[in-house]
Formats: sequence, C-alpha cells, structure tokens
Amino acid sequence: MNLCDIREVRALLGRHGFRFSKSMGQNFLIADWVPRQIAGAGGGDGTCGVLEIGPGVGCLTQELCRRAAKVVSVELDPALPPVLAETMAGADNFTLISGDALALDLAALAEEHFQGLTPLVCANLPYNAATPILKALTEAKRFRTITVMVQREVALRLAAKPGTGDYGALSVFMQYHTRPEILFDVPPECFLPAPRVTSSVIRCQTRETPAVSPACGEAFFFRTVKAAFALRRKTLCNSLCTVFGSRPGKEAVAAAIAQCGLSPTVRGEALGMEEFSALADSLWAALAAG
Repeated sequence: MNLCDIREVRALLGRHGFRFSKSMGQNFLIADWVPRQIAGAGGGDGTCGVLEIGPGVGCLTQELCRRAAKVVSVELDPALPPVLAETMAGADNFTLISGDALALDLAALAEEHFQGLTPLVCANLPYNAATPILKALTEAKRFRTITVMVQREVALRLAAKPGTGDYGALSVFMQYHTRPEILFDVPPECFLPAPRVTSSVIRCQTRETPAVSPACGEAFFFRTVKAAFALRRKTLCNSLCTVFGSRPGKEAVAAAIAQCGLSPTVRGEALGMEEFSALADSLWAALAAG
C-alpha cells in the first residue's frame, strides 16, 4: 500500500471510519519524497532505536522501519491504532504505544525499548503540541538527535540568532541543549488536509555538555532567560524587574547588567548565550548579597 497516494489513503481512512481532528493538529503526508527525506535526515540505521510521535497512518513509520533496528511510535488518537495495525502489519521491529507523549516518562521509555541501541527521535509532530513535545524530548536527555517536522515559524524560533525577531526563550533553551539546523521546507500541498502554513524539517543534535555552564545553576539560568523575554518591547532591566520584583530590586538589576558590560537600554533579544550566563550569575550574586 502506498501511504502517500491520496486515493489509497482516502480509501484506507474510509475503511476505518476515520475523521480528521483539528484539535489534534492532524495533517498526513501525501508526498512520498518527504518521509524519505525526513527518515534519511534522521540518521537511523541498524544500530539505532527511533522514537516517533504522531505516526498518523504510518508513511514516515514505514521509512523508519526500513532503516532502524527498532521503531517505537506514540499515538494519541484512539482511532488510529486499527489503521496502523493494517499499514504496519509485518513490521516486526515496530511497536505502537497508545497515549499522550507529554504524559509519558520519555527517558524511561528510551531505557526500556532501546537497550543496546542509540536512541533517536524522528517525527512529523502535531502542530498544536510541537513546542511542549520538543521541550519534553530535549529534557529527557536520552536522544542523540531530534529530527522533526514542525511549522516553519517554530523551526525559525528554534534556530534563531540573537538580535532577530524570532529569537526568544525557546531559542535559548534549545540552543543550550542542542545544535538546531533547519534542513528543508515542506509546502502545504504535501499534506492531507493541506495546512495554511509551510512546514520545515529541523534536526537538533544533542550537545554532550550544555552550551554554557552558569555557576548559578540551570534552573536560575532559565528563570533569568524567561524574565529577559517577558516584556519584549521593554528594556532588559524593566523586563527583569517585572518578573523578579523587589528582590534584588531595580538598582541591583541595573548594576548586574552594567557588570556584564551591557548597555542600560539593551533588550533581552540582543543577548547571546554567554551574556545570559554572565547575567544570570550576576543576578544570583545580587540575590545572595541582598
């Protein structure tokens, strides 16, 4: 069965009485070059176990099973397991888990299913949950690479550089843990139903160690980053004061910014990873002193 042939896909879905769910962000691929390129970019081979989230009818799943030693797919929609039972019949290296990926212990899943294998992620993520899923996959700290298709605007945010409009707390989070690289775009006509946006495939190579090592610790570092972007149109000082409140206070925040060699009118979007690390350490010291 050609799972990228729109006629065969419609017939398959009709046999199972399947209806697309807007709330689940379902858009199935119908251009055969896309799953081939995503699976190839994912880098899976006979030494790897691949986690897929949102397999749909299985067009990418089939490509992954041809390459990897084992594929585990997590599907939220209870209407799709019967469809996948048909399309993935005979794939003895395929396991389906029914449930919400965000409710699973993804690190434990990798330990259980990919023993002796290199764990990877390769998926066409549902649009409506792409960002929290990406964060959960990254925080699991078990996957060598995370190769996913998301809305182009999300991909741009993941790979954005300081000083650009797409740069934000998500950019810093992903670049702290990984090295994001946008690989190629996928136009709306490659999907059923066609979304109103262009999609992009992005590969995030997990760093062996984080991009920076703030003395204040990871939790306070990210608290500082989130505070810096809380009010994008305000100066960094005002944004930080809004979140941190009276401790350490505006004077101490201004002093911490100056200590890092930054302008008093600088905005959070101008700071790179090293500058955020220095700022977080300076604020941490100010809090400890106060």
